[in-house]
Amino acid sequence: MSSPYFQHAADSDFSRARSRETLQKIVNLLNPQRDQMLSLREVRDVLRPKGESYRGLQVVPLDRIVGSEGRYADFNKQFLPRHEHLRRRWTRVDQAHLQQVNLPPIRLYEIGGVYFVRDGNHRVSVARAQGGGSIDAEVVALDSAIELDPGITREGLKRRVIEYERRIFNRRTRFDKIFPDYDLVFTAIGRYDEVLDHIYGHKYYVNQHHQEEIPFEAAMRSWFANVFIPIIIVIREQRLLSRFPGRTEADLYVWLVKHWDELKRRFGEDFDLAEAAEDLSSRFGRSFWRQLVDLYRAGKANRERKKKIASGEIIEE
Repeated sequence: MSSPYFQHAADSDFSRARSRETLQKIVNLLNPQRDQMLSLREVRDVLRPKGESYRGLQVVPLDRIVGSEGRYADFNKQFLPRHEHLRRRWTRVDQAHLQQVNLPPIRLYEIGGVYFVRDGNHRVSVARAQGGGSIDAEVVALDSAIELDPGITREGLKRRVIEYERRIFNRRTRFDKIFPDYDLVFTAIGRYDEVLDHIYGHKYYVNQHHQEEIPFEAAMRSWFANVFIPIIIVIREQRLLSRFPGRTEADLYVWLVKHWDELKRRFGEDFDLAEAAEDLSSRFGRSFWRQLVDLYRAGKANRERKKKIASGEIIEE
């Protein structure tokens, strides 16, 4: 049974950890992603590992444990506890640590060089709070070609995957070498595969008019000149980028192609591309005034949240 001394010490440790978590929340108020723990599910959904393998018992650096399979809402990115209801279990683990009681290894998933907790979130939290450098863990590795760093955020994870997809696309198509004057950049995952499908679809269409199959590069050049650039010209003429802040011409190309196809299915194959672009803009774009209103509302919400945190009324992410 734990003595009152260790109970009091563990209770004080938890209170300090909660205070540190509150301070970090205030510091990251304007950029809450920096404070949010990643969930294994969202990382798996983005990276789509092709398999897994058992790696056995390992000594894992604590600073490379960046997320959790199921308790990602209970701790922040530094594994500081975010809720008072965690106190009882957290302090029991801390008492065991203070009394040098050996606890079983935690269980982790490794993906891209970082780790996610399957079982043992409180043990990780206590170990980090006590200044530990590593922890014993039973590790299962998920296969991924994309390397991650411990400080990665949700947005950073998305950018890392897009960069990887871009490298693969350019390696397969030599797009960046063949069209050096056009920078094909997306802000969403999976778009390079969609463009590749467009090129292959165009290649199939062009082949219908040739006795011999045309090379991929010739098909891509034809797609670029006869499909991609005409759509980009319409996007520029209608200034669509101004109504979709933060997006790129390539983003709008994919969206417009999909929207145009949908309108042609509904109203017939003769539906005009320019009219499709106008419809996309009016239905899904944001006017200049709407963008100002959204910025004002976001700023107001941040100011109100900051006041509530300062007054002790903590709003959890």
